[in-house]
Amino acid sequence: MLLTVSGLASHYGRIQALYQADFAVGAGELVALVGANGAGKTTLMRTLSGVMPASAGTIQFDGAEITRTTPARRVRLGISQVPEGRKLFGPMTVEENLRLGAHTRPAAELRETLAEQYELFPALAERRHQPAGTLSGGQQQMVAIARALMARPRLLLLDEPSMGLAPNLVDETFETIRRLCAAGTTIFLVEQNAFKALAIADRAYVLETGRTVLDGTGSELLAHERVKQAYLGL
Repeated sequence: MLLTVSGLASHYGRIQALYQADFAVGAGELVALVGANGAGKTTLMRTLSGVMPASAGTIQFDGAEITRTTPARRVRLGISQVPEGRKLFGPMTVEENLRLGAHTRPAAELRETLAEQYELFPALAERRHQPAGTLSGGQQQMVAIARALMARPRLLLLDEPSMGLAPNLVDETFETIRRLCAAGTTIFLVEQNAFKALAIADRAYVLETGRTVLDGTGSELLAHERVKQAYLGL
C-alpha cells in the first residue's frame, strides 16, 4: 500500500476530534472516506498533511513512517492536499497561484508542469492572468486542484471538493477527479456527498465520531443499509 494509517488520533488542545482512523490507499487507487459534518474528516486530512500533530497511531507512506515529519517534508515525499474551501490567494493571478504549488520542484520543470495543467484545465489557460478571486466557484476548484498537481504528487488528498458548488459544477468536479485517477493519479477523497464519492471510488471507508466504522468497495457501501439510511437519505 502507498499509504497506511493505523489507530490515528488527534486533538484540538484538550478536545479529541479523531479517535481511531484505520485505512489504506494503494498506488493508482481512488479511495473515498465519507461521513457527516463533525465526524472528523477535515481533522483527519490536516493530520495526514502534518498541519495537525497526531496524538496516537501511525502514518506510513510508501513503507516509511511519517507520523512526526513536517508538512514540508510530506510534500517533498509526494503528498499534496487540496484543502477544504480551496484556500486560494485571491488577489494573485491564476498562474501565480499555480506556481506556488511547484515551489518544491526543480525550476526546469515549471514550464512543462504549467503546460500539463493548462491542458488538463483549458479554462485556466484562458484566465491565467486573471485574479483567482474573481473566478467562479468551479473555476477556483480547478485552480486548487491544479496547484496541488503542480507538485507532481504521488498521492493527492482532496478535502470536500464539492463544498459550496452548484449541482452542475459538482458533477464536473467529480468527473475531473475520475479522469485524474484514470490517468494514474492516486487519490484519497474526503467528501460529505456520499453518493457522488462512493459512485467513483474503488474502495471506501465511513468515519463516524472520529472512528472508521465501515469499509468496502464503493459499490458495496452504496448498497449497505447503514450507509443508505445515514448518508444517502434512502
